[in-house]
Amino acid sequence: MFCPKATSIFGIFGGFQVRISGKMFLSGTCILLLPSPVITIVTVDFPSLLTDNQAMVFSLALRFLRNREVAEELAQDVFLQLYQNLGRIESPAHGTWWLRRTVCHRSIDEVRKRKLRPSLGLESVPEPSVDSGMGDFFLSERLKRMVEALPEKAKAVVLLRYQEDLDPLEIAEVLDMPITTVKSHLHRSLTILRGRMKKQEVACGV
Repeated sequence: MFCPKATSIFGIFGGFQVRISGKMFLSGTCILLLPSPVITIVTVDFPSLLTDNQAMVFSLALRFLRNREVAEELAQDVFLQLYQNLGRIESPAHGTWWLRRTVCHRSIDEVRKRKLRPSLGLESVPEPSVDSGMGDFFLSERLKRMVEALPEKAKAVVLLRYQEDLDPLEIAEVLDMPITTVKSHLHRSLTILRGRMKKQEVACGV
C-alpha cells in the first residue's frame, strides 16, 4: 500500500481552516506518523470525519461561546485533538461521539475561564416583528436567546437533546453525567423556558 506524504490536510469550517502539516496520511486503514516516533494504526478516515462533523462541532461551539472567532479557534483545536488521537477512534460513529463529547466539555471549560461577550453570533441577527409575517422565526430567535441564558451544564443538556436529537442516555454518556441529573436538567430547563416564554407573551400582549 502506498501512503503518500501530505504537506497539509485541511478542511473548511464555514470560513476558516484547520491545517495539519508535515504528516504521513492515507484515507482508510493505514500507517499514520504522528509527531512522536510512535506508529499508530488508523482504521477511520480523518477527512470524512471532518466533512461529516464540522458543521456540528462549529455549531455547538458557537451556541456555547456566542463568539464566532473563539468558536472557530475551539473547533480547530478539537479537530487537531481528534487527529492526534485518531488511533483510538474505532469507527465513524465513535468519532462523532468523541467530537460531540470533546466540543461540549471544551466549550464549557472555555466559558468558565473567560467571560465571553458576543461579537458575531445569534445576537447579530435582526429580530423581525411579529407583524412582518415571520412570527415563527421571531419565536425561534427568542427561544434561542433564552436557552443561551441557562447555566452552562443545563444549556449543554438542552442543546444536545433538541439540537443534536440525542436521548437522555446518550447525553449522559457525552457529558459524563448521571442520567437522573440529565433528566433533572431537562425538566428544570423546560420549566424555566416555558415560564419565560409566558412572561414575554404577557408583556407583548400576545
